[in-house]
Amino acid sequence: MREQMKLIRRELGEDDAVSDADHYLESLSKLKADKEVKEKLKKEIERFRTMASNNSEAAVARTYIETLLEMPWNKVSKDKKDINEAERILNEDHYGLEKVKERILEFLAVRAWNEKGDSPILCLVGPPGTGKTSIAKSVARALGKEYVRISLGGVRDEAEIRGHRRTYVGAMPGRIAAGLKNAGVKNPLMLLDEIDKVSSDYKGDTSSALLEVLDSEQNSKFRDHYIELPLDLSQVLFIATANSVQDMPRPLLDRMEIIEVTSYTENEKLHIAKEHLIEKQRKKHGLTKKQLSFSDKALEKLIHSYTREAGVRSLERKIGEICRKAVRELMKKKTESIKITESNLKKYLGKELYVFDVANETDEVGIVRGLAWTSVGGDTLQIEVNVMPGKGDVKLTGKLGDVMKESAQAGISYIRSVAEKYQLAEDYFEKHDIHIHIPEGAVPKDGPSAGITMATAILSAVTGKPVRADVAMTGEITLRGRVLPIGGLKEKLLAAKMANIKTVLVPERNRRDIAEISQEILRGLEIVYVDTMEQVLAKAMR
Repeated sequence: MREQMKLIRRELGEDDAVSDADHYLESLSKLKADKEVKEKLKKEIERFRTMASNNSEAAVARTYIETLLEMPWNKVSKDKKDINEAERILNEDHYGLEKVKERILEFLAVRAWNEKGDSPILCLVGPPGTGKTSIAKSVARALGKEYVRISLGGVRDEAEIRGHRRTYVGAMPGRIAAGLKNAGVKNPLMLLDEIDKVSSDYKGDTSSALLEVLDSEQNSKFRDHYIELPLDLSQVLFIATANSVQDMPRPLLDRMEIIEVTSYTENEKLHIAKEHLIEKQRKKHGLTKKQLSFSDKALEKLIHSYTREAGVRSLERKIGEICRKAVRELMKKKTESIKITESNLKKYLGKELYVFDVANETDEVGIVRGLAWTSVGGDTLQIEVNVMPGKGDVKLTGKLGDVMKESAQAGISYIRSVAEKYQLAEDYFEKHDIHIHIPEGAVPKDGPSAGITMATAILSAVTGKPVRADVAMTGEITLRGRVLPIGGLKEKLLAAKMANIKTVLVPERNRRDIAEISQEILRGLEIVYVDTMEQVLAKAMR
């Protein structure tokens, strides 16, 4: 009877579905999967066999069966376990980033020691261009894992993570399931790029959908709406990247282990350029080492005067620009080789783009150097205060945020409370106006780390005592004159070093952060720990 049915189908032109069903059953017999998956697939194939090939539902069933057959249910790749080789690969691909490499090597060691252990979910947080994505690539190479990159920037539909239900036309699996399918194994390295950029709208909350994916207690039975069978994500090594943890929901942040990827120092950028970027750009432009070479002085000037960033993307672009001009020159002048030096750098890149604010040469009244953290590294802020006869008004300019305005108010209240100590008249603040200004008025500024700087500048202006020009400071102030800790210390100290500052005042409670900063940054800086405004004023004012 079955043979007769086959014959009738062939005469009707519907034998494709039968042969496809047989082919699917053959693939099913070779599939490495659990009993539950095989039973579901068998059921779907039998259902598909009875459908007419021109039936619109047959196309949906065909796609579903093919997707399930392509999923790596129990297919696993073998990880490399050689820790020394992994360390060599990480050092070969990346200069610096000691903490990041150390944490990854610890993970690899535990993985080799105990295969049944949970995979941690690492989240690399740092400014753009610091090599977060390429670290994940290197880890995949060091482990011998399949590498899958899922870009989450701007993803706002929950179905992108969990998949669409099969009732919809054009339904397909979510990005996680599709990533596993592309990898072909159930234990790849999956990079969730720009996890802080996911957004939510009426279609659902994407970051909430990621909670199940990134929870080692739940993700062994992850359910994709399209696949409808539990997927085991417990063996996937997830690495996420983010520029900032500020906007990320707390539950999502709680599921990940945060590893800070901080800004590079000028010395680190020099090594990265010499060991990686120049060679990469030479290869890209078809140049040899003999045809184009760079002197160390030229690279130092290129980093200092033509780029201002935390990472190395702009630096790579500038090297690429030099390569393009060099190729043109080699073709035009028929010269053998070009050497880029400090003196001829201007010829290739034009005038210097950035000039760093250097420490003032003389001590001045009402002018104090503060330190600020920005998304492209650290910077120094010159805070200026003027006092003039008036009615006791306080004016704040320089596009300051609410936090900074409140720090200024707290600073004024503290100074008024100690006015007697500095022989100020009782009605001094009622008869004088105070104007606080932070130059570069077009740039928005906010944050809690300029409190002691503003208080020092105000006191200097009202007492007429000058502030030391070679001192910079960072810290928040309380009404009673205590100094509170701040963040972004590495970037701030780098900025102080660039500005030729000799002494930096840092909150006492940040002492533990200084212990983690490399000696290369601290060399030549005198770090003074302060707990109260009295200590700040004693060190900063003449």
